[in-house]
Amino acid sequence: MLATPILEDESLAGAESGAPLSERSLSKLRWRCRRGLLENDLFIERFFSRHESRMTAGLARGMYVLMDLSDNDLMDLLLCRKELQPEIGTEEVREVLELLRA
Repeated sequence: MLATPILEDESLAGAESGAPLSERSLSKLRWRCRRGLLENDLFIERFFSRHESRMTAGLARGMYVLMDLSDNDLMDLLLCRKELQPEIGTEEVREVLELLRA
């Protein structure tokens, strides 16, 4: 697992956690969230259908960290078979994971 995520959207690097996500940033995030495992896609689609209208920079950063995981590691987290590794377990990542699991 990566200790520091590679953000495909540079505008998120300095943004406040609660700052609303721009349409462009949201589009980039949705593109990055496409997965090879259908089960992960179902969790992610449900997340976006519930939370897209109130996405923030913090949630986007947390999502990017999770999207750096392999499909199997992500599925294990979503199904609570594994816990977050400390090196990626930031508040933003934990919040996104909680919303994905809900």
